[in-house]
Amino acid sequence: MTLSAPLSARPAVVTDPVRVMVVDDSVVIRGLIGRWVDEDPALAVVSSHRNGRLAVEDIERSDPDVVVLDIEMPDMDGLTALPLMLKKKPGLIVIMASTLTRRNAEISLKALSLGAADYIPKPESNSGITTSVDFRRDLLDKVRSLGQRARLRAGRHVTAHAPAAPGLASRPLASAAPARPAPAPLARPATTATTATTPAPAMHAAPGGTFRLRPFTAHAPKVLVIGSSTGGPQALAVLFEAIAPAIARVPVLLTQHMPPTFTAILAEHIAKTTGRHAAEAEHGEAIEPGRIYVAPGGRHMLVAKRGTQAFIEIDNGPAVNFCKPAVDPMFDTASAAYGSGVLGVVLTGMGADGARGAVTIANAGGNIIAQDEASSVVWGMPGATAQSGACAAVLPLTEIGPRIKRILGGER
Repeated sequence: MTLSAPLSARPAVVTDPVRVMVVDDSVVIRGLIGRWVDEDPALAVVSSHRNGRLAVEDIERSDPDVVVLDIEMPDMDGLTALPLMLKKKPGLIVIMASTLTRRNAEISLKALSLGAADYIPKPESNSGITTSVDFRRDLLDKVRSLGQRARLRAGRHVTAHAPAAPGLASRPLASAAPARPAPAPLARPATTATTATTPAPAMHAAPGGTFRLRPFTAHAPKVLVIGSSTGGPQALAVLFEAIAPAIARVPVLLTQHMPPTFTAILAEHIAKTTGRHAAEAEHGEAIEPGRIYVAPGGRHMLVAKRGTQAFIEIDNGPAVNFCKPAVDPMFDTASAAYGSGVLGVVLTGMGADGARGAVTIANAGGNIIAQDEASSVVWGMPGATAQSGACAAVLPLTEIGPRIKRILGGER
């Protein structure tokens, strides 16, 4: 499928679109991304440059809301340019773009620690970029969602969300509730887990809004399951540093929306942060307390149970909620295996992945904590989870770790 054709006609939206700068040493890629951006009424290209030095020099004149920044460029690369851009314009949204090499994955994660908002993996060839529906959709979703979120935080006007072109399914905006029902959960073998009855949700004021929160149940957690996406690596660093001493008691299962290579490096970083074993999960391995299992990029991580022992299953089925790995399948199968003994956490991220699975966990007697809007890079996933009525708490990121420690220690 060729993506160079104009998008179909869409309803007019108000002006003042998100301002986008494209920085890439390839004139083909600059032109292609620029055309995609300009075809979206909610976005507009204000400048494009072939290297980081020219981009840094132009930040104040062009005044972009979002920069799509290549990593490998002559004269000044993306990692060098990043802090200079952020110094000139604090609050600037920078999305790193790189091909899927280990070196570029390392640089992308380093860039997140230096202030980049997100990253996007590029297909290895220009032809791959031209024909990749997923790359186009993901890029425009990130630019639109992060740009509009930044404008809202700054109190600036944003455009209405424009529908995507035919065949390019668009995910919900950061602050939106799920726009469509999620796919049905993957079929799992029956387990001996019993379903617990939980109290009905009650209205409760929390940072980020008023939600129907359930009381924490008294069931001791047997597993900690975490889902995250955009902004996740930064949030996970804060969370794991806080909970490292407490996770000897339970296994930790993590699904972060990331491509292959990135997830292996993320696991290495978590291992260094916690001092505990953290690695990409492997099919068939037993799930043990004190270990951190990271869903491998491009595969779903599921939980299966044989007798009293839970095991990892790696599944190569279709994407769920446009994601692979996805949080919902992990939440669903963890609930089937552990019943009321699941403590689930949903962190910052676009879309609604995790919300349906969180309801499954809560209905089985487990507990769910979501990150609040103010501390989220994007409040899509945790917002949808909060609005689902599954949560026992909606908390700032810095309060989630201490609450988990108290829960694992027997408090509620």
